Amino acid sequence: MKQPSHTIDRRNENWFKRVFYLYYDGFRSMTVGKTLWLIIGIKIVVFFVILRFIFFPNFLNGVASDDEGKAQYVREQLTKRG
Repeated sequence: MKQPSHTIDRRNENWFKRVFYLYYDGFRSMTVGKTLWLIIGIKIVVFFVILRFIFFPNFLNGVASDDEGKAQYVREQLTKRG
């Protein structure tokens, strides 16, 4: 089977290189998909960066200002439960 003139024969290349170029060529030729990936990227930033500060605040900074104080607080909490 003859390949189109704009493709490169990558059968003899490294497997990782072939996988990379599969995605690279696919993303390069996208039109609508680029917009969708941009939306996905924005959602990931919102979920993992912004919401992290809302739902997982640094509680130990409010308890003590230095590392020794934080360690002491954690030790006390663990021994109370045990």
